[in-house]
Amino acid sequence: MNVVIGFVLATHIIGVVALLGGVLYQMKAMKTGDARMAPGMLHGAFLLLISGVLLIGLNEAAGNDLNHIRAGIKLIVLVVITALVYINRDEPRVSNALIGTVGGLTTLNILLATMW
Repeated sequence: MNVVIGFVLATHIIGVVALLGGVLYQMKAMKTGDARMAPGMLHGAFLLLISGVLLIGLNEAAGNDLNHIRAGIKLIVLVVITALVYINRDEPRVSNALIGTVGGLTTLNILLATMW
């Protein structure tokens, strides 16, 4: 079971890298006003969502102690991130504030995972 949990955790980290990497990649385009939601950002958000729910289920099945309040807050933040990226995925340009919001919420989720 630990191998499966480790594999799903690795895919969760890959999702974070894809999402936050997409935000950082758009920083140059934000200077010219041409920022957009890259497809990798959407894939990363969905991968985070699916692997996060799987991690909760697998850890419950393994009998590990979980902080359900933290998991719930992280899930809410991730649903908001996924919705923002999904709704704006086909727009040729998005506002700098929207890219910043996605990046800020992603960073918040990372901080919740590591510091709480």
